[in-house]
Amino acid sequence: MPIETIGNFSVKKISVMDMKGEVDSSLMPSLSMKEIDIIYRQMKLSRLFDEKCIKLQRQGRLGTYAPCIGQEASSLGTAFALKESDWLFPAYRENCALFFRGYPMENLLLFWMGFEAGNNPGDSNSFPMCLPIATHLPYAVGFALGCKLKKMDCVSMVYFGDGATSEGDFHEAMNFAGVFKLPIIFVCQNNGWAISTPVEKQTASKSIAQKAIAYGFDGIQVDGNDIFAVICAGRIAVKNAREFKPTLIECLTYRVSPHTTADDPTKYSSKSVTDNWKEKDPIICLKIYMEKNGLFSEDYENSVIKDCEEIIRKAVELAEKFKDEPNNIFNYVYSELPWVLKEQMNILEEMRK
Repeated sequence: MPIETIGNFSVKKISVMDMKGEVDSSLMPSLSMKEIDIIYRQMKLSRLFDEKCIKLQRQGRLGTYAPCIGQEASSLGTAFALKESDWLFPAYRENCALFFRGYPMENLLLFWMGFEAGNNPGDSNSFPMCLPIATHLPYAVGFALGCKLKKMDCVSMVYFGDGATSEGDFHEAMNFAGVFKLPIIFVCQNNGWAISTPVEKQTASKSIAQKAIAYGFDGIQVDGNDIFAVICAGRIAVKNAREFKPTLIECLTYRVSPHTTADDPTKYSSKSVTDNWKEKDPIICLKIYMEKNGLFSEDYENSVIKDCEEIIRKAVELAEKFKDEPNNIFNYVYSELPWVLKEQMNILEEMRK
């Protein structure tokens, strides 16, 4: 049986900055001092928000929460490459990207408090967070198709974890995007674990990025803790998307916190591995770079922390003042409420009297 070589395939792997703050000048994205300041502040804001939310959950003031600690660069770096008119489809570890896009912090708190109002993204051009694994990918693809049909200058960027790549929705979305050449970017935050399932139990592939090849477009693997590398990959992918060429970006990162506040990672992961990744903390790496380039000082750090803590304090205050109408549990689901739900609503109203 004759064997035909169909094509030569490769996956780009991008790394710009090492743990000592040294950068590859040939790959370093063009960024102003003001932009670097914004990047650091956004990552610090996300980190302090995570720490606050964990405390709120432990105090019973917030529901189960999924921290993003260690993954700030992966979400922010890709979103940093977008225009305001582009759209973002988050999973549930994209706080840094969402805050950068202008998603109201108090609404994100309301989401984790269990209020429907928390799904209001404000003027951020972001869809609400998606907890079911990979179900939002086809929606992001459909949105990209709509943009192309309407001849809109608009890119769709969708986030998910490594576990999502085992879902049919992932492959259907990738296939559709490749066939119809859509302006979309798939961002996989590969943190090595889907709750307690390691990535080697998700795929036999050497990378997730290479899965793009089967669907006819480029895959890029990037150091997801290197903010400059992620921005570089994001800009390449955005350029591709505007030319109707999808891209899959695989960010190699690690969640140094539990999967959620209901999780105990000591049952399945090694403390030594986690400690090793803590040394690669994206915020620390950026801080070292800024110190080397005269952009960082103790006074600057204190000022950033003070500003971030005040933003978070105000958001928590607003969220905890929120009053919802209990009947919203029943509203906006059916055009005509079934009798069984009417009965339950009446019971609720009686209990409130």
